[in-house]
Amino acid sequence: MSEPIRTDALIIGAGPCGLFAVFEMGLLDIKAHVVDILDKVGGQCAELYPEKPIYDIPGIPMITGQGLTEGLRAQVQPFHPVFHLNEMIETVEKIGDPLFRVTTDSGKVFEVKVVVIAAGGGSFQPKRPPVPGIEAYEGTSVFYAVRRMEDFRDRTVLIVGGGDSALDWTLNLQPIAKRMILLHRRDEFRGAPHSVDQMRELVSTGKMDLIIGQVTGLEGANGRLSGAMVKGNDGKISTVACDTMLPFFGLTMKLGPVANWGVTLKDNLIPVDTEAYETNVPGIFAIGDINTYPGKLKLILSGFHEGALMAQKASRYVFPDKRVVFQYTTSSTSLQKKLGVG
Repeated sequence: MSEPIRTDALIIGAGPCGLFAVFEMGLLDIKAHVVDILDKVGGQCAELYPEKPIYDIPGIPMITGQGLTEGLRAQVQPFHPVFHLNEMIETVEKIGDPLFRVTTDSGKVFEVKVVVIAAGGGSFQPKRPPVPGIEAYEGTSVFYAVRRMEDFRDRTVLIVGGGDSALDWTLNLQPIAKRMILLHRRDEFRGAPHSVDQMRELVSTGKMDLIIGQVTGLEGANGRLSGAMVKGNDGKISTVACDTMLPFFGLTMKLGPVANWGVTLKDNLIPVDTEAYETNVPGIFAIGDINTYPGKLKLILSGFHEGALMAQKASRYVFPDKRVVFQYTTSSTSLQKKLGVG
């Protein structure tokens, strides 16, 4: 177990609600770390609809998902939150009053007084391709994310997919891989045009391979991949030699380990009170789409409201001897100083 990271609050989920929670807690001097399973900040807004317009943010007639994410990141900058990306929370254990020990799938450990679950509909999980026996190779030869590029140095890497993730990692890993192979079911790609152009240039100069087809099976022993069986558009099956495969088939939403954290669940959602959006476990809060209560509306602005009330109650756990005085950012010189505008 690694040395614990000690801070006031841990926010699970770096989407809009998690980011705004950083802001509201920061106004109350609560220091926060944020964990997200994705490789970028922004949650669904950044991952699923970065260019899709949003019309119901108060005072902003239209903004894209990426634009909202960038605005929220700028808003929390004065509070210097620490982000831990590509990490999934596995366990949440109560070890004090108030104190929680939280661990991630990479072995990182946090000790915090407050936990805020802002994980949307759950955690984004990579979609497993429908390849028989793929489970036997997961974690040794088949990976759904790149945590450390160095792990792929001098490997023969087969990347499967046609979107931005597949193209980005093809371009990033090609210089260090022994051989890079990109496999897609058709010779058209959903990724950024300049990435497609870069990939095709590498193919034309013989620096990597592009194969059109689909993986139908894997070959190897003891979790070590030696090749992938690929069915071409002509129906013929051939074996592509590789020792590593990275499938990028998109993401799906799953509740994940939340069910093991001790909080009450109802239809895969977390019931909370409407005074502070606290769960049945004192010190653990849930805001945004993952919570439920009478009259709940799954709107970003609802999550913002929930985050504001949550922060007031959270401050009592973090600073039990400190009297919380409600202030407005428009008139409070102390809040304006924290924001760097005073």
